[in-house]
Amino acid sequence: MTATAASAVEKRKKPWTKARVIDLLIDILCFVVVGAASLTCILPFIHILAKSLSDNAYVVANKVLLLPKSDVGVNLEAYNKVFHDPTIMQSLWVTVLVTVVFTAIGMFLTVCASYALTRPELRGRKVMTFMIMFTMYFTAGTIPDYLLMNQLHMLDTIWCLILPLCFAPYNLLIMKNNFQGSIPESLIESARLDGASHFTILGKIVVPLSKPIMATIALFYAVGRWNAYSDALYYIKQNVALRPLQLKLYYLIVAASESFQTEGVATVSMTNPEVLKAACIIFAAVPIICVYPFIQKYFVQGTMVGAVKG
Repeated sequence: MTATAASAVEKRKKPWTKARVIDLLIDILCFVVVGAASLTCILPFIHILAKSLSDNAYVVANKVLLLPKSDVGVNLEAYNKVFHDPTIMQSLWVTVLVTVVFTAIGMFLTVCASYALTRPELRGRKVMTFMIMFTMYFTAGTIPDYLLMNQLHMLDTIWCLILPLCFAPYNLLIMKNNFQGSIPESLIESARLDGASHFTILGKIVVPLSKPIMATIALFYAVGRWNAYSDALYYIKQNVALRPLQLKLYYLIVAASESFQTEGVATVSMTNPEVLKAACIIFAAVPIICVYPFIQKYFVQGTMVGAVKG
């Protein structure tokens, strides 16, 4: 008998002491709590998916919970309406382009600013940090932002969807604290003594050692830009080709929920707005869900670093 098998037999023969019972109860309690928390995250998504594949009558009657209900098995009418819109794929590619460029610029600015603010030789870095943090609590508002975009001639251009929000003070503070807590100052000082410039230190030491937090911040930027549509609603008026996916789906839902007059009789769109809304949510969420598994390892490491380092 091997040592592992003998250990398993010994564990099975171990008497049920009070401490062992308490440990078992704690394990069961943790399993129940984590399972309930997981269900609260996944059940709403399953419910939305079931609504998007159900008949209008069942959705209106609130008979759809976790399984789709349809007289034909699976109802794809809402998805057909989404995919047959001639401009929906154009809006998808606009959103992909904006998200990629937005994330790249945001990460470049955040990494460079975070490293600079951690260097003690930078004069006034505390004042700069306070000025950046100040913008987290006080904003100018929508009207001044619109007037600024108008004066900069950025309305109805792709840059009004990228530049205004490509730098987030909250993300900068997280990355700055991570640089200070996870990268030894002695490592940077030794590199400086060897003649390395700050660009070399940033590219060959700081960035390689900060992959988890960088993946986390990049996910924050990408998801935030992917889900945003309010700025496009304000800034994109004439150039319809630049409408991102979320704004396009918003207009699609509004058009489906409005009634129109035909020969004096009010008629409603055949696709129920709730069914169409559910299909739009699934359509917009699937790309991010497909990307997340590839960076999940770094994302978990980045959040754990923030939890441990405080």
